[in-house]
Amino acid sequence: MNSVGTTSNVAVAVENVGGIEEESLSFAPGVTVLTGKNATNRTSLLQSLMAAVGSDNVSLKSDAEQGEVTLSLDGETYTRTLVREDGRIRTSGDPYLDDAELADLFAFLLESNEARQAVRRGADLRELIMRPVDTDAIRAEIERLEAEKRRLDDELAELADLEEELPGLEERRTNIESDIADQEATLEQKRSALDALDASLEDSKEKQEQLDAKLTELETARTDLEGKQTRLSTERASIESLREERTDLEADLDDVPDGIADRIDQLDAELDRVREHKQSLDATITQLGQVIQFNESVVDGESDAVLDALDADGEGESVTDQLLADDGDVVCWTCGSEVAQSSITNTLETLRTLRQEKVTVRRDCQADIDELQAEKRDLEDERAERERLQRRLDDVDDEIEQRQEAVATLESEIESLEATIEELEAAVQQRESEQYDDVLERHREVNEAEFELESLQDDLADVEAEIERIEAEIDRRSDLEDRRESVAAELTEQRTKIDRLEADVVDIFNEEMAAVLSLLDYDNIERIWIERRERESGGRRTETEHVFDLHVVRGSTDGAAYEDRIEHLSESEREVAGLVFALAGYLAHDVYESVPFMLLDSLEAIDAERIADLIEYLSEYTPNLVVALLETDAAAVDQQYERIEMGA
Repeated sequence: MNSVGTTSNVAVAVENVGGIEEESLSFAPGVTVLTGKNATNRTSLLQSLMAAVGSDNVSLKSDAEQGEVTLSLDGETYTRTLVREDGRIRTSGDPYLDDAELADLFAFLLESNEARQAVRRGADLRELIMRPVDTDAIRAEIERLEAEKRRLDDELAELADLEEELPGLEERRTNIESDIADQEATLEQKRSALDALDASLEDSKEKQEQLDAKLTELETARTDLEGKQTRLSTERASIESLREERTDLEADLDDVPDGIADRIDQLDAELDRVREHKQSLDATITQLGQVIQFNESVVDGESDAVLDALDADGEGESVTDQLLADDGDVVCWTCGSEVAQSSITNTLETLRTLRQEKVTVRRDCQADIDELQAEKRDLEDERAERERLQRRLDDVDDEIEQRQEAVATLESEIESLEATIEELEAAVQQRESEQYDDVLERHREVNEAEFELESLQDDLADVEAEIERIEAEIDRRSDLEDRRESVAAELTEQRTKIDRLEADVVDIFNEEMAAVLSLLDYDNIERIWIERRERESGGRRTETEHVFDLHVVRGSTDGAAYEDRIEHLSESEREVAGLVFALAGYLAHDVYESVPFMLLDSLEAIDAERIADLIEYLSEYTPNLVVALLETDAAAVDQQYERIEMGA
């Protein structure tokens, strides 16, 4: 465990926070015990440390409009200012953390700490553990990685198809090379025969020269004609192939529905609406939880601030006597009027039910978001396919038009060449005698052999260029496979992140709880453990989610074990379970890497010896453990720990 290290004393200066008017003190790294009688501002000092780190769970002195905390730690200074505005506390400054949510949940373990309260009241443990996790960001990253993996899979599939073409192309190259060698031999033979025939006509040199000129012109024209005829045939075949492709593309386009963009816009609007609803529900759930927690603590007599305020007007009468009348009425701590105690209890139950309903609706909202996102991905794939088909169709139409223009040009050129060849052939026939017929035939044969050789060489160049292109593409496969493997591993990491965090919390809690129970020696508790199980969630799509069930196993006097309920535990046992659950969140979320303190308060329900053992146990996990204790409890703690007498 690599925790935030502190190498020098911690200094804090406080003004008008909680019950503190002005206070300055410092303490060394390790365990610091704040000791003193009740109402000596021990908790207020802990709240001051929380404020300096970045927490908003602090209060301003009741008779002050502004307060301030300054924290000096390892050569750096952090400040936090609290200002009362319109009945609310506004904070500013430069705290240690920009976001103190993890610290509030798992490091600042005061009496109101939600992790402790969740165990004490049997609340949703999984929801509290997963609250700091940005599940929307994880899902978005999963979608991005899935899209990249699909793209890489497509590219690798294309490379596999190209690789299958390579043997055929290499075989074709070998065959063409063989045909070229044969054609070169044939051309050499025909040229030799023509040279031998020309040698026998030296006596008619002038006539031969005239005939050769015409024959050369005729051969050039015929070579040009054959080349253009071949190109014309190729262009017509290409046009026919392109028309067939266009027909297939039009059919494919008909299969892809139109109006996808409008539907995607509707889905985006719906997603924005549902996400805003979910965010609103998150805020409402948090507010309801805070209201319920505060009112429960007051009903249970656990809020010193409210009880002290009521006692201030009680003219010496005890707080309990003021709150509870003979007829079962209580003094409302919001307006001061007397109401039936059952009314407050019923209102609290209504608030709890309302909060649970909001949690269920929030779960439904998340299911709706997942479904809408899935539909949007499908539509985006269809839109991309339609755009690809349309682009290809436009390219095909442009190419058909270009090739049709080329065909018209070639047809005109061929017609002109045919007329020219006809004129040249007539001129040759006028000049040649019977003895020149064989020469003309030999020239024609040489010309045809040269044209065939050039055609084979062009085919060989095309095949070699295609082989080179495919080999270059295949050379990319190793990099693509490495990237795909990396993306797949990252995708697996993202998909299992939430599941691993849940499993880690359960394992850590069960292990640490067993160790703490053994250390504190609670006689009749065999085991306290969390079971992670699956259940089906509500919403339009039924999905599986995990829940945390907290189990208590007790041992009877005859040695038998039986399961009990958390509410049947003693207050001391519940407090210990709550602290261990907070420790599990502290370790699973690696809070020790960013938060320099662990703060403890309200341990009076635990006996002094066990408090001492618990402090020693927790000190192994944090560089700075600051504990607020009554004097009687502090007497049992290791005397080597630094002690600060509050109110002295």
